[in-house]
Formats: sequence, structure tokens, C-alpha cells
Amino acid sequence: MIRRHFIFCFFLFLSALPGSQSPAGDPYLLNDSALELIRRGDYEKALEQLRNASSLFPYDESIRKKLTAAYVTIGKRQLEQKQFDEAAVNFDNARKLAPDNQDYGILRGIALYSGKHYDEAIIELDQARQNGEDNVALLFYLGRAYYDSGILAKALEAWEKALLLEPGRKSISEMTAKVRREMAVESRMNKGYRSMFVISYDEGTRSDLADAVLEALEDAYNRVGSDLSYYSATHVPVILYTRKDYRSVTAGPEWSGGLYDGKVRLPIGGTKEITPILRGVLFHEYTHLVVGELTKGNCPVWLNEGLAEVEGRKEYNPPTPELEKGAKTGGLLPFSTLEKSMLSMAAKDAALAYQQSYSMVRFMISAYGLHKVREILVNLGSGMRIETAIAKAFADYGLNYEGLVHEWQESIQKEYGVKLNQ
Repeated sequence: MIRRHFIFCFFLFLSALPGSQSPAGDPYLLNDSALELIRRGDYEKALEQLRNASSLFPYDESIRKKLTAAYVTIGKRQLEQKQFDEAAVNFDNARKLAPDNQDYGILRGIALYSGKHYDEAIIELDQARQNGEDNVALLFYLGRAYYDSGILAKALEAWEKALLLEPGRKSISEMTAKVRREMAVESRMNKGYRSMFVISYDEGTRSDLADAVLEALEDAYNRVGSDLSYYSATHVPVILYTRKDYRSVTAGPEWSGGLYDGKVRLPIGGTKEITPILRGVLFHEYTHLVVGELTKGNCPVWLNEGLAEVEGRKEYNPPTPELEKGAKTGGLLPFSTLEKSMLSMAAKDAALAYQQSYSMVRFMISAYGLHKVREILVNLGSGMRIETAIAKAFADYGLNYEGLVHEWQESIQKEYGVKLNQ
């Protein structure tokens, strides 16, 4: 009787506690509710429910596994939406709940790499290798992190191991061939360091020119950063080539005067000193880095090149004869064409494409301000399509992509005194 009385009183005590017998305080009801939220795609609310369930019943393996899966599901969705830092946090939370699962370390490494945290990505992916066997995804992104950090030998080692596992992977075999070409050229180069930049230059290039290039890039860092209210934290490799080596490494078109592909690559040739033209190229290429980071790579080429031209032309502003000719002959390019790469264009077409892109962005800045252009970049960085990004930025003006192009066409008509037929 005494034992039964004690048990009865104990349950009376439990029932008097705050939240007792409430669904919100029952870990199993919270678990069931979270599963339903996941089925409906409401991952954030599901995560909140599972956290609550786990805190109430921390040793329940079923709840723990579902909480881990929820972190991974949300992290993958954030990767798709280019929310790389947020994704890394959720993969880290999953990894803490299941520290021996190699997949979560790999996913976190991919998120860190995508967010340009290369050193952290290397550490994470190396740690993931200790938790399981090598696999192609792990080795590919480890190689990318080494490559973008300028550690070419380590990148090559990772990709060669990946190709042993999957010899037919074209993207990896192409990167392996590319890094071999670069190593053949860069192995004989000198190096210099300054602020956010690491420069490699051919033995025939004077060290004072390399120093002047670094100084110009620091100027670009400050001015472009100020213009677009964004200062990159990424260390940028800068490589000065002979024109022959530049073609060999980049396989770029003859008309290319520079390239940014995660590294600033320039064909210096016999240049002896910094000229306004070279400064313009350096500002142009550095702008690509800033635009790429603001938009997370989701930027139409005309906007990317147009902004780079705007910044570069503050240093050297050549005439735009192809734009004038295109306007007067009805030969301007549709912007849908200019959303894609220009590298396959012939020299004259490429000149028109660059000049038209510059003209469009210059018009946007003069008519609406640079802050509106930056707003478009931020919208693109959240994953929006260009049509949506423009419409949102210009909502106060009731202006969309098509309307913006039409206004630019009217400005060209006034500038050159012609009637456009676009």
C-alpha cells in the first residue's frame, strides 16, 4: 500500500509540472509532429521540433537520427540556394551527432569550399578521409581547395587518386591536365606577397613591375570594395605570363587581355612598367572577383563584364566604336545572348559584346545609382534569376528586365541619334 501510494503521488507530482501531459512537452509527439513537417517541406519548424524532442529525451536514438537527418536535409537545400556558410553550420551539427559518419564531413567540406573558406575546407576534408575510404567527391573538392589556394602539387595528387577510382570522370581529367600545364609554367616563376594577393611571375618579368601590379590590385581592392560595399576576405593568386604561356595555360581566345577564374591571369609580355591600360585590366579582373562573391557565381555575363568595364574604364577609357557601329546599323546584340560566355566570340563580336555590356551598366548607374546595381547583385546571390533580381530591385519604379533594356535602348537612340529596331 505504501509503494502504491508513493507511485500515485509521484505521478500527481509529474502532472503538476509545467507542460506535463502537453503535446508540446512530449518528445514522441514532437517527433511525430516533426516528421509531418518534413513531409510538408517545412524543414525549419521540423528542426525546431526535433531539437525540443532531443532536449527532452537526449538518449533516444530514433530522435537523434531524425534530428541528424533534418540537419543534413536543410544543409543540402542551403547548398542548392548558395547559402554556403549556413549549410556548413548545419552539416557541422549533423557531424557532431554522428561524428563517425564520413559523409557529413565531406558535405561540410564542400560547403566550406563553396564559401571560399579554402583552409578550413582542406582541414575538414582531410579529417573526413580519416573517417572512411577515399571517394571521388571528397578527392575532387579537396583538389579544388588546394588548387584555389595555389597548392598545385597537392591538387594534382588528389585528382590523380580520384581518377584511379573513376578513370572516366571527364571534369577531373580536364582539371588534371590543366594543373599539369600550370605547374610546367609556374614551377620556374618567382613569387611575391602583399596584403590579400600572392603573385607569381616569369623570370623575365622585373620584380618592380610585379610590385607595381600588387600595388594597383590593392588600389582596386579599396576602390571596388568601396563602390560595391564589399571587401573580399579571399587571398587571390595573381599570375603574370608571357603571352605564349598565357595561351598555353588558359586556352583563351587571341583577343583576351586577361582572365579571372579564381586567379587573376595576365599576359604581360614585354611590359616594363604599369600603364593606364594595364591598371584598367587589373581593376577589370578584380571586379570579377567581387561580383562573383556577391552573386555566388549567379550572374549573367553582360552584368559581370559591364561592371568590370565600368571599374576598369575609370583607369583607362578607350572609345567604343563597335557600339556606335552596332547602334547605327541595327547590329546590337540581344541581351539574352549576352547572358552567356563571350569566350567563343570572334574579336569584333566580342568587342561589341563588352562595349554594349558596359553601356548598359553605365546607363543603370547614371539613371538609378550604383546602389541599385549592387542590390541586383545581392538578389542574384540569394539565388534569384536575373529577371526576378531586376524586378525586385526596381519594384519602386515598376520596372522589369524588359523595361530596363527598353530604357537603355532609348538612351542609345539619343546618344547616337538613331532609331533602334530592337
